[in-house]
Amino acid sequence: MQKSFTLVDHPLVQHKLTLMRDKTRPTANFRQLLREIALLLAYEVTRDLPTELREVETPLETMQAPMLSGKKLCFVSVLRAGNGLLDGMLDLIPSARVGHIGLYRDPDTLEAIEYYYKVPHDISERQVIVVDPMLATANSVSAAITRLKKDKPKQIKFVCLLAAPEGVAAFAQAHPDVPVYTAALDRQLNDHGYILPGLGDAGDRIYGTR
Repeated sequence: MQKSFTLVDHPLVQHKLTLMRDKTRPTANFRQLLREIALLLAYEVTRDLPTELREVETPLETMQAPMLSGKKLCFVSVLRAGNGLLDGMLDLIPSARVGHIGLYRDPDTLEAIEYYYKVPHDISERQVIVVDPMLATANSVSAAITRLKKDKPKQIKFVCLLAAPEGVAAFAQAHPDVPVYTAALDRQLNDHGYILPGLGDAGDRIYGTR
């Protein structure tokens, strides 16, 4: 059973996502909307970050006020489409560390094959938020998190833009301890592993490729 599944249904998130679904949406606008949604998703996924009181001097007096405590968190992008979410999250938390995991999906088996892995050397001391726009078959992100767990980060969360029921179920089976945050749970996957109704291939729409 999944530890938690959070559907971020804020009106601004849903409005911007609807704009992104439009197949006529230009690449630049699609990319900007994704960046804006990513910032809003980052707000939700970081809601429980630990804080501690620090002394600060205001123009009127000295006080104890909350600030983030511990090591800065780390965003890990599943290449290449994950970078579209990464940019918006860094707008909100520019001091976060960043890692990348490169995977590609075999077109015949739909299995994920790793080709790149680079994360902070002290990731075992950090909370990690993995980002990838689509939770479709879950093969890629499940493989990415399996690899990441070898380095034993303090905590892992996963953020996506869209999810399919099949992907949510597969991910929950592979990583029941990893909370999932998404802007939408769509109807189903098609025979090629794409989310329906979805918004097409996120990477292609972000980068204007086919």
